[in-house]
Order: sequence, then C-alpha cells, then structure tokens
Amino acid sequence: MKLLLHMCCAPCSVYPISVIKDENIGFEGIFYNPNIHPIEEFNLRKENVGILSKVIDFPVAYFDEFMQQDWASYKGDGEERCFFCYSMRLHKVAEYAADKGFDSFTTSLLVSPYQKHELIKELGEKAAQKYGIDFYYRDFRPGFRQGQQQAKEMGLYRQKFCGCIISYEEAQSRIKRP
Repeated sequence: MKLLLHMCCAPCSVYPISVIKDENIGFEGIFYNPNIHPIEEFNLRKENVGILSKVIDFPVAYFDEFMQQDWASYKGDGEERCFFCYSMRLHKVAEYAADKGFDSFTTSLLVSPYQKHELIKELGEKAAQKYGIDFYYRDFRPGFRQGQQQAKEMGLYRQKFCGCIISYEEAQSRIKRP
C-alpha cells in the first residue's frame, strides 16, 4: 500500500508516522495548510515538517498557498470555519493522492485531542469517496503525548494553537491576560 499523509505540522505527525511505519506501509507526506496564520507561523510549521522529513527520511510535497485574506473575511462561526478548513484540506489531499497514484490518504489531524475528530473522519471519508481513493482512518489520539514528547526531544517547533486565525487570536489573548 502507498499512503499519503497530510501533515498539519511536524509534532502532530510524529506519532502517526510511527504507526504507519510499524504497519510497514510505504508513505509520503503532504504539507497543504493555507489556513495557518500568520505567515511566520506558516513558515515555521513548513520548515519543521522539512526537518522531520529529513530525520525520518521520507518525501514531502509542499503547497505554499497562504490564504489570509480568505480566512480574515470568512464570516462563519467556529464550527463552520472548522468544517470549511478540514474539508478544504482533506479534499485537496484526496485529489492529489488520487492523481499521483496513492492507494489511500490520512491526516495528522487525527492525533490531536484538540481537533474535532469525528468531523475529520467524516470529511476524510467523503473526500475519499469523491476521488475514488481509500481514507486510512486511525484514531491516533492515544499516542498524542508520546508524539509530542518525541517532537520535543527532536527539537521540533511545537505551536500553541491549531493554526487558524481564530485560534491564533485566542492564543494571543491568553498571553496578554495579566
């Protein structure tokens, strides 16, 4: 099997990669995250995915799309934004995987206890159906802390928010509180 792993960031990819490797699945990564803001954060995450790919030795396809204006002008509430954000990324990954001859795809988003797990699973399955490819579903959450610890030991940048402009602003307001 040839799997495409959507990587939201390096730390969240560490544990899923270990599971994939333990299952002897050939894989490649893809960095497609136009939701991440500001641009400095986007670049840090992209750079650290590159570091991880060199340490573990696997190829990654990078998409430099940065859609700050789209996200800043989006008027939906938090739930709608998450739906749009997950859906947009999973559809792009599924389409890319199908076009490049992968058998399946998955996402490192499935490791985070802070993400909307069931929604990610549902949208991944819908994208898979649309593009005629399998969605490799695993609940990676039990390994979240282990992966974060390994990322820390590797010296990878570990962010404090999911990446969207709303979570960025929430993180900034927590920092500014006395």
